Parts: sequence; structure tokens; C-alpha cells
Amino acid sequence: MAPKFGTSGLRGLVTELTVACVTDHVHAFLASCSVGTGLYVGYDLRQSSQGLADAIAHAAQDFGVTVTMCGAVPTPALAQTAMAEGAGAIMVTGSHIPADRNGLKFYTPQGEITKAEEALILAALGSPITSEVQGALRQDDMVNTRYAARYQSAYQDVLQGKHIGLYQHSAVGRDALADLLESLGAQVTVLGRSEVFVPVDTEAISDDLRRQLRVWAQDIKCDAIVSTDADGDRPLLADQNGEVVPGDILGQITAAAIGAARVVTPVSSNTGVDVLGQFEKVTRTAIGSPYVIAGMERSGGRVVGYEANGGFILGFDAQGLHDPLPKLMTRDAVLPILATLAASSRDGIAACVAAQPARFTVAGRLQEIDLRAVAALLDRLRESQTKRDAFLADLASECEHVDETDGLRMTLADARIVHMRPSGNAPEMRMYVEAHSKEIADQTLNALMPLLAAELS
Repeated sequence: MAPKFGTSGLRGLVTELTVACVTDHVHAFLASCSVGTGLYVGYDLRQSSQGLADAIAHAAQDFGVTVTMCGAVPTPALAQTAMAEGAGAIMVTGSHIPADRNGLKFYTPQGEITKAEEALILAALGSPITSEVQGALRQDDMVNTRYAARYQSAYQDVLQGKHIGLYQHSAVGRDALADLLESLGAQVTVLGRSEVFVPVDTEAISDDLRRQLRVWAQDIKCDAIVSTDADGDRPLLADQNGEVVPGDILGQITAAAIGAARVVTPVSSNTGVDVLGQFEKVTRTAIGSPYVIAGMERSGGRVVGYEANGGFILGFDAQGLHDPLPKLMTRDAVLPILATLAASSRDGIAACVAAQPARFTVAGRLQEIDLRAVAALLDRLRESQTKRDAFLADLASECEHVDETDGLRMTLADARIVHMRPSGNAPEMRMYVEAHSKEIADQTLNALMPLLAAELS
């Protein structure tokens, strides 16, 4: 399968991300989109990432663009610096996908590329690129420092007296996050550091990791355990018992905590944000940060966006607990972690989550599947109520409403929601289930995932 360019930039097997492929996409990006004062380049801790970053730098220099190499840094930290400098950026990361794959995320000085810019880049692929001027090469070692200062100012001393476990695995911002938490007053216990790449998907956390989080919480007696995905734009937060807080719940807590008036979130996100009644408008989009950002731009005002994976986008200049918190138009993991810890500082995270509307979301995924079989299954289910009810027969509740904004989202008569969607950048199928209790959501997911696997085998 050739590398794929779309919602999350360029993704593919490392063996297919050749210098020629990378160069073509970088040149198409630079030909189609303004990068202002230059191009900033960062990368995650995959074995292949630094080499791909070097290939990006050479391609951009050949195009005549000044390149600033930033080393191993989180995606939102790279984006913050690039946007502040009026520059574009490319982050080398495959996010949560396995180590044999990697990818490139593209940024203009305004933030993540839009769907319209994606189309322009695709149209420019394969075009001959020439430049008589060789771009300069620079180094910036202060990206993490600037990113930390953003939160040290806004959340000064918010973690005083707190004991935080930090699951570091192979996250690119693992050391910088430890330093930040300590600078805000926390005692930090490092957990699960790995020199081998570990793909952590904050939207589909494995049962093994959930068990490990509970064991760690019991062993170290902490107030919370935090982590991020590989490139630091999706959060993971578990309460004092090691129970994971879903990313969309983090999103609605954060949105309320920072005083947002409008929320933009994909159709897959928990419906508790609608029930809360704290926001003047909640807009639903297709899944993917470009769709969320486009919705935020149409909305304007005190708007935020978030996804079920927890990545949070701040679309206005907010007020932190102390100093202002400037807008950052890219997915970020640190804000939802700190805002939720701050909101729960008195009664604890479990109590804060329990105070949210009683809507519970769980997710599962099938990997290395044939996406053509997925498309055929979804087409069959779209065809008729009879076929949908046959698929859902074991749930003893009929489908009452279908939403095709992204994949197939079915609302049942008993208010359960079953949402199936193929990944846009990997051979994966995701299933989201929402219900009035976590037990029912888990039971529903456990009943349907084997059926889904059988349908796609």
C-alpha cells in the first residue's frame, strides 16, 4: 500500500516513505501553501523519524526555503514556535500507529493545513520544482522551553501538594512534561519509560495498559497518572484509581474550565457536552482535526475544539488560573491534562468525572483489515433498516436514527449509540459505543466487536 495523504498529513510504511516520496510532498506543500518566514522541522522518537526530518530539510532547502531544525519535540510545541515566528512547519510522526510506519504533519503560519490546502498539495504532486537559491539551515533548541513557559505562566503552582505518575513510554515530550509538572509543584513518579517505540492510542487504550495503570495507581498512591501519545498532541489521564478518563470527557471538562462559549467536536464525541447546557453552541463535524478547525473558523468567538482522542484546540485567547493563555490552533495534550487537574484539585478526578452527564463512551478497533470489506459492510448497513436490525439483533434494541456524517452512527431506541468508521490513514476499523452506564457501553462493545471481526474476515 502506497503512502496516503489526507486528514493527518502523509502516512505510510517507513519502507515506502522514500526520499523521493518525501521530497515530492514537501515540494508540493511549499508550492501550494505559504510558509511565511521559513519552515520549522521537528520529529518524534521513532527510529526512522530523524532521517525523514533530514530529508525534509534537504527538500525545503533545495526549494530555496530557510529551514530551522528543532530536534525531538512535541507537535504542539513545534506548531507554537513556528506560528509565533510566522513560519510553516512539518512534524515527522506517525502518532499512535506502529513503528514500522511514520508520517508527516504539515503546518502553515496559521496552523494545521486545511482540507482546501490538502487538495492544493495533492494537485501539485509530481510537478517539477526548481530554485536557483539554496535555503539556509538553522537550529532552534528552545522550542520545549517556550511551550513549557506557556503553561508555567497560566497554571503557576496549580499542582502544589499533588503526586502525579507520569507514564513516559516513548513519548517525545516525556522529559519536558516531567519538568513541567514539577515546575508547577507536583511530585512526579516516572513510570514505564521505554527506549523501544511504544504506539499508544489514547482513543483505543488496550486492556493490558488499563490494567497496568490500575496497578501503578495502587503501588504509588498518586493523585493521577498522565501521559500523551507519541508526538504529544493527545492526552492520557487516569484518576487516583488508575481509571482512564475518556478524551472527550477531558474535552468537555476543559472547555467549561477555560470559559469557552462554543464547542466544535466530531460526531464521534460523547453527547454529554450537549447535555451540560454550559455552551451557547455545540457543532458536530466529521472526524479529524482539519474538520474541527474548519468548524471553529466558521464559528468564531470564544470557541474550542476537541476530539475523542483528547486532543484539544484553543481557538481564542483564554484566561488561565493566573496569566492569560494564548490561542493555539493545533491539537494539544497539555492543556486538557492541566485544566482537568486544576478543576479536580479539591475533590479529585473521579469526583469531577462523576459530576459530568451520565453518558459513557468506549471504543475498540480492528487492525490490518481490508478497507474494501469495511466499505462493503457499511454500504449494506446503510441500505435498509432490516439489515441494521439484523446486525444489532443481540442488543435487543432497534436502530431509530442514522447519521452518516463520518462512517455510520446508529442511535438505538434505548439511547445507546453504535458508531463504526474506517480509519482515514491506516488499515483500521474503529467502533465507538455510547450508553447511560459504562457497564452497558462495555457490554455492547464486547458483544459487537466479534461480530464486526467476523463480518470483515
